[in-house]
Amino acid sequence: MSQFTAFSSRPTAAAAPPSAPPQTVPIPAPAPESLPEVEQAFADQPELKKRVYSAIGESPQHQPLFSSISSYILQLRQNPPPSTLATNGATASRTDEPATKKRKIEGGAEAAAGAGTIGAWTNSAAGADFTLPDVSFSIPQRKKLHLQLVAASGAGDSSGGGLRACSGGGANVEFGIGFRDVEQVFCLPIPEKAKRQWNFIIIPKGNDGLSTAPEGMTPPEQIVWTFQEPTKKELEGGAETGPEFMAERLNGFLTPFGKKVVFPTKEEFQSTIPQSHLKGEPGFHVKAFRGSKEGFLFLTSVGIVFGFKKPLVYFSFGSVESISYTSVLQRTFNLNITINASGPEQKSQEIEFSMLDQADYTGIDQYIKHHGLNDASMAAQRKAQMYNVNGPEEGQSEDVAAAGDGETELEKAQRMLEDEEDEDEEDYDPGSEGESEGSGTSSDEDSDEDEEEGYEGDEGDEGNIVQDELGSEAEDVQLTDEE
Repeated sequence: MSQFTAFSSRPTAAAAPPSAPPQTVPIPAPAPESLPEVEQAFADQPELKKRVYSAIGESPQHQPLFSSISSYILQLRQNPPPSTLATNGATASRTDEPATKKRKIEGGAEAAAGAGTIGAWTNSAAGADFTLPDVSFSIPQRKKLHLQLVAASGAGDSSGGGLRACSGGGANVEFGIGFRDVEQVFCLPIPEKAKRQWNFIIIPKGNDGLSTAPEGMTPPEQIVWTFQEPTKKELEGGAETGPEFMAERLNGFLTPFGKKVVFPTKEEFQSTIPQSHLKGEPGFHVKAFRGSKEGFLFLTSVGIVFGFKKPLVYFSFGSVESISYTSVLQRTFNLNITINASGPEQKSQEIEFSMLDQADYTGIDQYIKHHGLNDASMAAQRKAQMYNVNGPEEGQSEDVAAAGDGETELEKAQRMLEDEEDEDEEDYDPGSEGESEGSGTSSDEDSDEDEEEGYEGDEGDEGNIVQDELGSEAEDVQLTDEE
């Protein structure tokens, strides 16, 4: 009994704990293959491209969706809608970004190129055919950037290739223009510089600094960059001696569109005023003021340019209605350029440039005559000839020939003033003093005052009396065919 009790009182063995269920080890999804449309669409966004591939790896069934999105992005780049243009794959019409970032996107390739001209050149991933680093731009941005020339990507690239300015070693397109949208390109020497410098100027179509762009259209921005004469050390390093090499590069891209870089030449106009900074070298500019803005006029083979402050002004020959001279004094005169109305509801516009040196008058007048930019007295007839409205009336051609027989505007004004003086002498009646306006003592006093206002030279210089008087009595002289 006792044995049984002892046996029964033994402690029983502890029950085995229940076994844990087997854990499932996830099998990693195979890495998705490289997709061409994804590679192209997100070429400039490596992190985003990595996330796209990761999402495809986790959900392979979504691969067609990501492929369609990538194809759509590529389609937008090639044919952007007019209201929302893309730059480097990013939508440019954002309003909730900081001003500096917004300037970089909206003021970059989109704003500089304008509507309907975005091509492959706006994408920094598109390789450049020519790159010139550390170029000093002044318009539309004042900074050093890489200048790149990009050819058209193919037949579907409507821009014809383009010129772009890039930062970040070429990674970011700041601004640019399609070659198809170029109106003119100039290479003009910068006056009053001890070291030779030239400004390359791109005038886009629809942005000559005068005309107003059609509603709903944003024309490309003007572009200006500077080429400086290289130092001896730079020449030893292989730098080009002048701006001609850059002009040749540009001409290679502009020739298909009938354009080339325009240089000033002595055949068109050369100033007679010596350059104090570069002795012995000819100057091709005329110093002038437009209002309070000081600048330089360049008379070229395709038109007149006023620079170099923003905005530059370009007068093409076709836009000029007439040119006349006013405020002709002994040392200076004003040049008035009237341009045609740019739209059916707009009027002609007159632009005045003041304080031109009288020493350049002859050269300017020869340039105007050579290109048929008649003065204001010929404006109506010139406009009729331009639009072929009504043939010349009988005897009209003789009058025109007489008006253009070689007389300068100054000579015409002088002849007119002499004729008026002769008429005054013939009509003068000593007994009519005070009976009519403009006679008697008051007329003499007014004449003396006007003569004093217009006189700037030495008292003994009788040869310039008429010129002196023109500054006050013959200002804004307008001659007609009858005169």
